[in-house]
Order: sequence, then structure tokens, then C-alpha cells
Amino acid sequence: MTSDKNSAAAERILFDSSNTSTRDFYKLITASVVPRPIAWVSSRSADGVDNLAPFSFFSVSSTDPVIVQFTAVGGKHSADNAAATKQFVINVATEPMTAQVNATSAGFDEDVNEFEAVGVASEPATVVDCLRVRDSPVAIECELFQIIPVGNSQVVMGKVVAITVDPAVAASDGHPDFTKLAPMARLGRTEWGLPGKVIEIARP
Repeated sequence: MTSDKNSAAAERILFDSSNTSTRDFYKLITASVVPRPIAWVSSRSADGVDNLAPFSFFSVSSTDPVIVQFTAVGGKHSADNAAATKQFVINVATEPMTAQVNATSAGFDEDVNEFEAVGVASEPATVVDCLRVRDSPVAIECELFQIIPVGNSQVVMGKVVAITVDPAVAASDGHPDFTKLAPMARLGRTEWGLPGKVIEIARP
């Protein structure tokens, strides 16, 4: 007789890396690590071409100094631009901009300005010398900290030098209010996530 523990384990679907293709494993991991916040990265090439692309492998690396990171799978213009000019902006993507965010994920040539190609309104960033998305309620301006090659990807780390917040999404302390911010998230397959229920729990 099989124990309950073993029975539960037997019911799982096993995906073994030894007999699962790289692409299928990629699809599996992106459907499992959810939801993922989107770094809508704006950057400028050494030749002055403005670039805009979304990355759902995005997180905070350090709090002192404040370092954020995004992962460019397979190499992207955003990573190349960050390496060349040492700066970039992470724009928070919200629901009204979903179609534009998705459109900027296309494989544009390096001499194409995605702001213009997709029709995304822009304005100069406050501290760094590149554009930010005008209608994004939060812009995180970064100076390049480090780029780490990992497998087929590049982990791009940026030291945060400024954050600008639209008062329309700010709480009383000036920080973004999640409900007002309503950021989009990437899920598996072609799915996107909308903000859900928010609960508050004090830390022990």
C-alpha cells in the first residue's frame, strides 16, 4: 500500500531537464514563476537611437546601494545600450499601456526608435540622459552597475539614481499606492496579469 505522501508525489507531472527541450523548459518556468513584474526599459544607443523594450525577468538586487536588475535573454539592444552609455530607465507598465508594451517586444532592428515605431509618448528623464515613457506613472532612472553573463542571457544591474512618481498614483507618503498604480504582470504563455486583491499583514 502506498502512503499518502507517495501517492501525492506520484500524481505530479514530471518535467525532467534531461529529456525536456530548452524551449519547453522555458515555457514551463515562465508559467510557474508568476506573476512577474515588467521592466519596460528605455535606453539610448551610442549612436543616439532611443530604444524601448519589456523584460519580465526583473527584480531588486540590493538595497544599499539600491540596485535593480533585468535579464536580457539571448542578448538584446537594451543590454547593449546599457553597456555603451552606462544608463537606462525602468518604466512601470500599467494596464492602459498593455498593447504598447507588447508591441515593443517585437524584434526591431537596432536603428529603429521603438518610441516612434509603436507610438509611445516620451519625455527626457530627470537625471540620466535618455528618454522615459511619458505616461508611465513611475520611472526608475539607473546608472549601469554591472552586467553579468549567465548562460544564454545577460543580467543587467543598474544603480538607482532617481525615481519619479506621478502624484496621481501616490499614497499620502508619496510612495506608489499599488491599487492606484495597477501594474501589469506577465504570466505563462501569452497571458498577462491584472492587479488582484491586496491584503496587509504585519511582519512578526
